[in-house]
Amino acid sequence: MEVESEPALKPTPELGAAAKFAGLQTKAVKVHFDAEKRLVCAEYPGVVRDPLKMLETLGGEEGVSRIYADPSRRLELHFRPKDPYCHPVCGNRFPSTSMLLRVKRKKKKIRAEAPPKEGECEEEIKYEMEILGVIGTTYKFQGMSDFQFLALHNASAGSQMSMYDKVILRKPEHKEFFDQELPLYIPPPIFSRVDNPVDYFYRPEVQHREGYQPPKLSNENLIGLGRARRPHNAIFVNFDDAEVPSQPLEAAVQNWSKFNTQAADRKVEEELKGIFAIRPIWSRNAVKSNINVHPEKLKLLLPFVAYYMLTGPWRSLWVRFGYDPRKDSKAKIYQVLDFRLRCSTKHGYMASDMPVKAKRSTFNYSLPITISKPVPQVVRIQDLTKAPKILSFPHRRMLTLSGYKLKESVYIFREDTLPPYRQMFYQLCDLDVDSLKKIIHRNNGNETTCDERDGWCLPKTSDDLRDRMSNMIKEVCRKNRAASTCLRKKPSVTQEREEHESAEEEEEDEEEEYAPSEGSENEMETEILDYI
Repeated sequence: MEVESEPALKPTPELGAAAKFAGLQTKAVKVHFDAEKRLVCAEYPGVVRDPLKMLETLGGEEGVSRIYADPSRRLELHFRPKDPYCHPVCGNRFPSTSMLLRVKRKKKKIRAEAPPKEGECEEEIKYEMEILGVIGTTYKFQGMSDFQFLALHNASAGSQMSMYDKVILRKPEHKEFFDQELPLYIPPPIFSRVDNPVDYFYRPEVQHREGYQPPKLSNENLIGLGRARRPHNAIFVNFDDAEVPSQPLEAAVQNWSKFNTQAADRKVEEELKGIFAIRPIWSRNAVKSNINVHPEKLKLLLPFVAYYMLTGPWRSLWVRFGYDPRKDSKAKIYQVLDFRLRCSTKHGYMASDMPVKAKRSTFNYSLPITISKPVPQVVRIQDLTKAPKILSFPHRRMLTLSGYKLKESVYIFREDTLPPYRQMFYQLCDLDVDSLKKIIHRNNGNETTCDERDGWCLPKTSDDLRDRMSNMIKEVCRKNRAASTCLRKKPSVTQEREEHESAEEEEEDEEEEYAPSEGSENEMETEILDYI
């Protein structure tokens, strides 16, 4: 490679001082470099006096290599690398097309018999250039540093004492080190999720319609609601309430009458009243599995037929107006069971290989050390003439072929199947396993009192049911794992056929997957938010 420089300038008295240091004798030079040698540049936000210490603040050579191998990660700079409480400054990754040029400046003194004249140089200056490589990636620290936390303790005299030697385990210690009384220092991993300044536009005061009455707040320090209450007018009942409502609110009746204008709506109303006549307590998912109704209309129809239990053994369930399960021992089979998949090596799987996918994960949130990039979507072509009528419905994977109905697995537990979610609210009558029914009916005919925890069942009935259900799920996972292992060990003659069949099975499994519902991870909290 040739680098052409500016033509040489004739020294003048004005340029004498500059000529002394710069040496204005320049010429074209040839510089060779290896184009295959790739480098990574980090624009360090500081004055580097010791390259080794500088590299230590970036995590060392191994840490930088690990960050560079993952394009979604940002380069972290810890100004106090030995302090575990130090929050990093993050550098963004940019593609670049630069070269690293090393220039050596050599001086050679010129011996002259006569003293040099004014404006002439006493030294001969030469430059040697070498291109070390091509920079394809550059890390730039453009954000602000996060708030820092120091493990200090304020003494009684007003002085501050460092707690690092007492909090950080630097070497093997005796039991006395762990038994000492110390303040608890557990700060969050980050204080701010963004490291670039943003303009925060405060929301103006909400202007309600004429005649709006703000809701009454039980706590004087509670900030008022920023929006009007949703007009679904559901009645919420606690386990400690003396009476249960016998009829809906007048506002709920009026809201449903506005939408009850077609024959299909009146038919849905009769169907809902019919199932509540047969079974007085239902979960919302169970209702969706038995009646084909639009979810938005169901929000208005349920408060018209039933009230919602907030606490007790029937929490998160809809109860028919006028029916009090606390006074009827037959309501034992309608109690709710909060079941969650257990995650540990004891139960056969860890969080990374859970048999049921989570609705959402904390690792999906964007943190300052990561870069969120949109994932390319797979394009699928579908014949609109053969498509279902509810293509635009967001939870179509949860639906059966009959409109808005959900599948039975969203509320019924069976021994040979896995639940669709990691947390499920089952009613005891929907546990379709003989061994579980025996546990529920152990005290049939001897129900005397109904308490808030166990209802009409014996104490710790819920714990026994969870243990038995967890063992069943563990057995299903073991069978599935063994079946997948056998498939991998089949001869290669039928490999192509097996791959074709497995691809078809995967497509069928994708159709049976359950899309995460909107709102909270807790279904009860999600349902309450629909009516608040």
